[in-house]
This record gives sequence, structure tokens and C-alpha cells, in this order.
Amino acid sequence: MDNNKNDTGQPGPLQVFEDHVSQGEFRIQQCKDCGGHVFYPRYLCNHCGSSDLKWVEVSGRGIVYSTSVVRRKPERGGDYNISLIDLEEGPRMMSRVMDVDPDQVTIGMAVSAHVGLIDDKPAVVFYNKEQGDKEW
Repeated sequence: MDNNKNDTGQPGPLQVFEDHVSQGEFRIQQCKDCGGHVFYPRYLCNHCGSSDLKWVEVSGRGIVYSTSVVRRKPERGGDYNISLIDLEEGPRMMSRVMDVDPDQVTIGMAVSAHVGLIDDKPAVVFYNKEQGDKEW
């Protein structure tokens, strides 16, 4: 099954996630049967296998699990980090920490989610600061 469309031609989980982000909302799936949170968007719960998933807002709080620096020449945009972030709700996602020099992003750093841009496309990015209530 295509993650962008289902068998009826309706938007698939990835498309629904991207639509939320493009509207400035950060939502992930939660299983109605076991309560587990699911990310990367999918058709089945990766905890129990249920297909009964709903979209929920998340706290946006996370912790850097792992990070790496991509080195680029300044004229090509300069260095940036790619980080794995453990969300407070449980899932891990890949993103960037935007307000810290790439070499200063550390494992265990507390971060908060915001909807921003990566390569001119809406994306969930993280900042090394506490966020107010639902900044995205």
C-alpha cells in the first residue's frame, strides 16, 4: 500500500502528516487499542498491529538521542546537523536542531519542536529552548 494514498485514493498516512505540517501543526498517530504513539506515519500500529490509529497533537518536547554534522562549504549553505530526537510521547524521529551551532548539539540535550522549513519545505524542526504552549 502506498503511504501517500490508500486503496480508495484517499490520502495515506504520510500525506496526512505532511498536510498537518504544511498547516503549521505537529501531529503524530496514536493507537486507539494500545495507546502507543506511532511515528513514522503508517497504516498499522508498530506496538500491537492494530489499524485503529488517530492523529493527535504532541507536547513537542524531546531529547537528542544521536547527532551528526554534515559538512558543506559556506557557499553551499554551510554545516548543519542531523539528529535523532526521542519525543516525550515515545517515538524517535529524524530532524535538525536549528538554533545551535551544529558542533554544539549534544546527546541528551532538551529540545522543542516547531514547524519550520528545511530546503524550503515545511518540516518539524527542533530548537534548544523551552517552548510555550503549542508554538507550532
